[in-house]
Amino acid sequence: MAAIGTARLLKRLVELNRIGETVEGGVTRLGFSQEEEAAVRLCEQWMRELGLVVRRDSVGNLYGRRPGRREGPAVVTGSHVDSVPNGGKYDGVVGVLCALEAVGLFAARNIVTEYPLEVVVFRCEESSRFGVATLGSRAVAGSLREEDLHRLCDADGVTVAQAMAALGLEPRRLAEARRSPGSVRAFVEIHVEQGTVLERAGCPIGVVTHIAAPTRYQVRVSGEAAHSGATPMNRRKDALAAAAEIVLAVERAAQDEAACGTVGTVGVLTVKPGAMNVIPGDVEMGIDIRSIDGESKKRAVQRILAAMEETALRRGVKITEKLLVDEEPVALSPWVQEQIRWAAERAGHRHMPIVSAAGHDAMHMARIAPTGMVFLPSRDGVSHNPLEYTDIEDVAAGAEVLFWTLWRLAEAQGEAPLEVEPLTA
Repeated sequence: MAAIGTARLLKRLVELNRIGETVEGGVTRLGFSQEEEAAVRLCEQWMRELGLVVRRDSVGNLYGRRPGRREGPAVVTGSHVDSVPNGGKYDGVVGVLCALEAVGLFAARNIVTEYPLEVVVFRCEESSRFGVATLGSRAVAGSLREEDLHRLCDADGVTVAQAMAALGLEPRRLAEARRSPGSVRAFVEIHVEQGTVLERAGCPIGVVTHIAAPTRYQVRVSGEAAHSGATPMNRRKDALAAAAEIVLAVERAAQDEAACGTVGTVGVLTVKPGAMNVIPGDVEMGIDIRSIDGESKKRAVQRILAAMEETALRRGVKITEKLLVDEEPVALSPWVQEQIRWAAERAGHRHMPIVSAAGHDAMHMARIAPTGMVFLPSRDGVSHNPLEYTDIEDVAAGAEVLFWTLWRLAEAQGEAPLEVEPLTA
């Protein structure tokens, strides 16, 4: 680990996670919140200390650029710093810190690359606030529309556009954040696995081959609120009982497609009026279906929609669904995967292929540039939780692999040294 400042990584991790820290030991930095903005500003400070050329795009994504010998497409690396409510301290953050460490090593040792290097901090990667994930990288890929900014809102009715405006951003300039494919030579993202594959294998580096994609629905079940004692069972239009059938239909549809890696979750269920002696008249629910197999995901979705229609007819309730997002799974670049494997071997770290069951900013960057991901072990697979943990030595190993990956992708000048002198931590 000669090249990487492990103590510096830990120091920055601690400092960053003071922002939005919760009493339970997690963090809350929702997308386009003041807490996320404070974390982005701290990353901007670190970029400037490394001598990077800093800029923000129209949706607030932060870039720090180290010029290359030519003004060509940049090799970009980074992740996000927003979190779910009371989330973990490693999700997203590790990718940003590894990027700063790796690119900082090039800057501190004045290692010249043919192509520019860029560190990026994407905004609003988590779906917790607005129901749709990866807004910053969607804007970069050109798949976010201005109307989406006014359509999507949080639980308090605040739209994305309003949240952006509160931070001094201009939603009408959304299109300016889009990057042309020719401006990015390659993109690499480091992330904690959020699963147990690497930990169980005792392997520190996962080379991601595919990223699963979600289809998400907001569903409303409208029945009839009535007295729980005075209403006979055969006269009820119980919205919660109907919703319960849908929950089980989601589970069955995903189980039928489990061999294809498809999963299904109902993660939100709001019952009204919410009194013990009143039959529920209205239920809102959020359905999330994911897979690395697009056809399998479509089959599961169709089964769920059919089950909703049948339940509505049989129970005499009204069920309406609103499609929030429908993404296609992504196969990552074989070329970038090859460079990551070379880098891991160069750094002396074991590696293995792995798929990502969760979505990431990389899935949108893959639409405009050759893209790769590196996964690091997650203890017990815990994520989106204060107990989320990745050993700092594994984070340092990721930063080392990223350094050598960038070396290859950006074509550093001269022969790769056997050792790079460690920086002061």
